[in-house]
Amino acid sequence: MQTSASPTRRSLLRTGAAAVSAAALLSLAACGGGSAASTGAAPAATAPSTDKTVAVNIGYFPNLTHAPGLVADAEGFFTKRIGDGKVKTQSFNAGPDVVQALFGGSLDIAYIGPNPTINAYAQSGGAAVRVISGATSGGASLVVKPEITTAALLKGKTLATPQLGNTQDVALRYWLKEQGLTTTVDGGGDVSIKPQKNSAALQAFASGQIDGAWVPEPFATQFVAAGGKVLVDEKTLWPGGKFVTTNVVVRTEFLQKNPDTVRAFLEANLDAVDFIAADPAKAQADVATKISAITGQEVKPATLADAWGNLTFSADPLQATLKESARHAQAVGLLEKAPSDDFAKLWDLAQLNAALKARGQAEVAAL
Repeated sequence: MQTSASPTRRSLLRTGAAAVSAAALLSLAACGGGSAASTGAAPAATAPSTDKTVAVNIGYFPNLTHAPGLVADAEGFFTKRIGDGKVKTQSFNAGPDVVQALFGGSLDIAYIGPNPTINAYAQSGGAAVRVISGATSGGASLVVKPEITTAALLKGKTLATPQLGNTQDVALRYWLKEQGLTTTVDGGGDVSIKPQKNSAALQAFASGQIDGAWVPEPFATQFVAAGGKVLVDEKTLWPGGKFVTTNVVVRTEFLQKNPDTVRAFLEANLDAVDFIAADPAKAQADVATKISAITGQEVKPATLADAWGNLTFSADPLQATLKESARHAQAVGLLEKAPSDDFAKLWDLAQLNAALKARGQAEVAAL
């Protein structure tokens, strides 16, 4: 669900969640800021015992791009690491809803995209959240009708994105800008952008109501199956083909008060990343089962398998690419002003690196 702020409260992200109350910000500020590829599970000794952990609310989307969270839940890694009866998971459909839940304290840790992360940090003056891990890279494409073979042929066309101001929406608008094509938030310009749910966009594309969409997997693969062609695979726009699609954020206050629980969560997330690498078939089945249970919609195994290869699951949060995403959002008018500290306090990776080191895996370098 898209949230909207009053005209006087939309000074940062035009699609941001509701602003944090002054009292909440003061509380968060007082807390201050904190501080690859093994397939074997880490020994339990690398994380605090569960008697040191507290109850935690964890959020994720029923999306393939949130696979580490879905797998960790399905395989019981959260419960194993944090403790029986201490874990509550919640599913969300939109970044602004996650940001509101984090601001309100009903959510402690969340898998979330880079632009909602930017939103939360900017609106709270750098106080509300910290990124503690990565989860997913890649897996987003612009898929269009076959006759559209160049950017110039998009003029006068209508494209979809999942939500105004979300990660794929910013990516599309910035790419169009780079091609010399204009867009507006009300659907005008050289190319009209129509934000809508991915499933609705797929139906609209199949019926000819739109000409394409910039969407995450597995929807990009489903658009191709519906007769589309990939005009832009987003990974081709980034150095090394890597860009953050999903990272993990925690409420700053929760991180400061409950470091053992955060460390236990990070162990569970790493368990999931390692499990995905070791047994992708079972991981895909876990993701399909969770998506079906949450949404009531089934993802065909063949579609999931095809889409899976377009994503990379890793704990590296790819910090530089989030900063670049913020610059893109600012360039297309969806971020009026970047944080004055250039996101200096956003990442707190000390516990992640400790967990990686204990597993004999490469640590994440600081910016």
